[in-house]
Amino acid sequence: MKVMIVEDENFIALEIERIAQEAGHQTIGPVSTVEQALAHAQRSDVALVDLSLSDGLSGAQLARRLIDRHGVDVIFVTGSPENVGHGIEGALDVISKPFTDERIAGALSRAEARRKDFDSSKVAF
Repeated sequence: MKVMIVEDENFIALEIERIAQEAGHQTIGPVSTVEQALAHAQRSDVALVDLSLSDGLSGAQLARRLIDRHGVDVIFVTGSPENVGHGIEGALDVISKPFTDERIAGALSRAEARRKDFDSSKVAF
């Protein structure tokens, strides 16, 4: 599965990238802005998105675009999970910082299973 990492804190982005790669996924990024994320959206299956990005736009705004316009599944990784609130319908998960390897890998595994189930349901017989 192709995983885009949208995180503006480099150390955290590299840690998420390591976890995703060790779980067998191809990573795109890390990217740190909404503009960069949208430029890579077509190549992504799922995006791990920080809620607060340094370019002034929120991860919630980005997630809405990724879900609606590009069909990218979104998992939030944030230090402020309470701020997700009712913000994004359709996000697969919200992971609090600090996170564990198991939490990230588990969320990616569930996203991959969901994608496989969705893809197999579209097969015409």
